[in-house]
Amino acid sequence: QYVKRLQDFDYDMTIHSVGESLSPGNEQREYWHSSKADEIGSRNIMGIKDPVVDALIEMVIAAPSREELVHRTRALDRVLLWGYYVVPQWHINSWRVAYYDKFGKPDIISPQGLGVSDTWWMKAE
Repeated sequence: QYVKRLQDFDYDMTIHSVGESLSPGNEQREYWHSSKADEIGSRNIMGIKDPVVDALIEMVIAAPSREELVHRTRALDRVLLWGYYVVPQWHINSWRVAYYDKFGKPDIISPQGLGVSDTWWMKAE
């Protein structure tokens, strides 16, 4: 029932996580674009319909350089913050991971993730 109501936008407020990458791109359309506001099951759960947001998303996607991407993404962030679409709950700038010292893992792990799912193994005893 919860999933159905979420997909149908049948709520006043809900809890949702928006995962972002270090290089925002076309996934921003799915989260914030007007074309997704009424699409059943989309990730635009706030129902945002704002031509300024739409234009900024397209600018982010078309950014010609990393520097421009950062500037355009910050502009999009400011506009989204100004709209009060999200109530931040919490943030922690580290990963909490419990582990048992019988597992091995690579010496180098990607800075974008934990590298947990496919890159751990049992150490030989």
